[in-house]
Amino acid sequence: MLLTILQDSGEQLSEAVSEERTLSIYKLIMDGGLGGQIIIALLVVLLAVALYIYFERFFAIKAASKTDSNFMNQIRDHVSHGKLDSAKVLCAQVNSPASHLIEKGISRIGKPLADINTAIENAGRLEIYKLEKNVSVLATIAGAAPMIGFLGTVIGMIIAIHEIANAGGQIDIKMLSDGLYTAMTTTVAGLIVGIISYIQYNHLVVRTNKVVYEMEAKSVEFLDLLNEPI
Repeated sequence: MLLTILQDSGEQLSEAVSEERTLSIYKLIMDGGLGGQIIIALLVVLLAVALYIYFERFFAIKAASKTDSNFMNQIRDHVSHGKLDSAKVLCAQVNSPASHLIEKGISRIGKPLADINTAIENAGRLEIYKLEKNVSVLATIAGAAPMIGFLGTVIGMIIAIHEIANAGGQIDIKMLSDGLYTAMTTTVAGLIVGIISYIQYNHLVVRTNKVVYEMEAKSVEFLDLLNEPI
C-alpha cells in the first residue's frame, strides 16, 4: 500500500515537472489575451527601435572618437608656416568632429580671436547635435517601456476583476489566468525593455562626453596656437 502511494506521488511529481518544463514564453504571451499580446508586440517594436538606435549611434560615435595623436602637431606646423590650405586639407582628410572645429577656426584666421572662438563654439554645437542624434529617443523608450508594461498590469487586473464579478460566487484560478498572465508578462517585458534602453542610453552618453571633451581640448589647443607669438 505504501509502495503504491509512493509510486502515485512520484508519477504526479514527474507530471508536474514535465508540465512546468513545457511552459514557454510564447505560451505565456498567448495565454495573456489580446490586450497583453498587443502590449507585448508594442514593447518588442520599442526594443527593436532601441537596439537599432544604440548600434547605429555606437558605431557613429566610435568612428568620431578615432583621433590621430599627431594631428595637432601637423596643424601647428601648417599654421605656423602659413600653409592654411594644407591645414584645411588635413582637417578634411581626418574628418572627425574635432577636425571640423579646427577647420572652421582656420577659415576664420585673420579675424579677431573672439570671432574665431565664436565660430568654433557654433560649429561645436552642430557637431554635438550630430553625435546626440536620436539618443534622446532611447531615454524616452527607457521611461515609457515600464509604464506601458504597468498599463498591461492594470489591464490584466481589470480582466481578472471582471471575471470575478461574473463568476457568480464561484471563483476558479483558471478563470483568472488570462488577467494574471497579462499583468505579469507585460510588467516583466516592460521592465526588460526599459532596463536595456536605460543602459544603452547611459553608455552612449558616456562615449559622447568623451568625444566632446576631445573636441574641447583640441579647440583650446588651437586657440592657444593662435595666441602664441610669431
